[in-house]
Amino acid sequence: MLWVDKHRPSRLSQLTYHTTLTQRLESLAADPGGLPHLLFYGPPGAGKKTRIMSLLRQVFGPGAERLRLDKRTFTTPTKRTVDINMITSNYHIEMAPGDAGLNDRFVIQDVIKEMASSKNIATVGMYKEKSGTNDDDTAKNTKKKADYKVVVLVEVDKLTRQAQAALRRTMEKYSASCRLILCCNNPSKVIDPVRSRCLGIRVAAPNVDEIAAVLKVVARKESISLPDELAINISRESNRNLRRALLMLESCHVTARDESPNALKATQPVPHTDWERYISQLAKEIVKEQSPQRLMATREKLYELLINCIPAQVILKTLVMELLNSLDDSIKGEVITWAAFYEHRISLGSKEIFHLEAFIAKFMAIYKKYLADLFA
Repeated sequence: MLWVDKHRPSRLSQLTYHTTLTQRLESLAADPGGLPHLLFYGPPGAGKKTRIMSLLRQVFGPGAERLRLDKRTFTTPTKRTVDINMITSNYHIEMAPGDAGLNDRFVIQDVIKEMASSKNIATVGMYKEKSGTNDDDTAKNTKKKADYKVVVLVEVDKLTRQAQAALRRTMEKYSASCRLILCCNNPSKVIDPVRSRCLGIRVAAPNVDEIAAVLKVVARKESISLPDELAINISRESNRNLRRALLMLESCHVTARDESPNALKATQPVPHTDWERYISQLAKEIVKEQSPQRLMATREKLYELLINCIPAQVILKTLVMELLNSLDDSIKGEVITWAAFYEHRISLGSKEIFHLEAFIAKFMAIYKKYLADLFA
């Protein structure tokens, strides 16, 4: 098991950063009957899913952690079948309806209708009463009716407008027997009627010191000596993404395991992913040559990244950051402006490759003009 999953906190009391947010979630869990629809949003690797699962455990008890993988088949009005993988327990169901593509509207309606019409196998939840300990297993428990289920929808910002409109109507109709917890990176892509029906909870990215502290705790649990310099270096290279930082730490451990099994060096280099090195090489080639032949060659590299499931927005952002390292300050602002323009186009269109190529062509034109003016 990867360290990022092995050492994932399962209780709100185990979360070590954003203490104010943790207290807010504990107050919501203290009155489970009044739990509203929730919208968790924030950058990747900030801890949204961890807090959602910790909240469910706080509300429903250990039964919310007994998960099973379920595959459902849905039939659209046009008799087309859609398969969706779900993670379920006796109390909740987790799914990414965006995987259904244009049929996500029917998936949302059918799943929530089914959840609202069926009863829990165990309709009694265990809830924590206030006591002198923070462990909800050792605290005094009392039984309360849990007359609703929870539907966790991830990547809500990738749903179509029709699916979000259907979600709004479904939230109103089944609010008495079903609670929705929505999770997304960009709340601006969620329509206002859906956001207004949810309590928004922003999970900000942890800072460098908070990530370094988590890395030290994980290293201690794995009986590994982690120097402070390396912990800070990994935290900075992770771009404030805690999940990525833990993967980097484990990668450093695997790399240095043959030399020193239980210790890491402060000067040890932090490994990067293959796709990051691939984009870095692509940026060097674009800066080196601006021609139609080079633009055609970049198309194959962009396709290679897309078919390996690297999101177009991530490709564009990483490419821009690599290009900026080779640019003069006088044109950085123009390049960033056009990058933001084409990132917006990516979110509106369906053919991502078109907009990525358009940005590279625009950059080539800007950089070639800059060189011509420089040597004129």
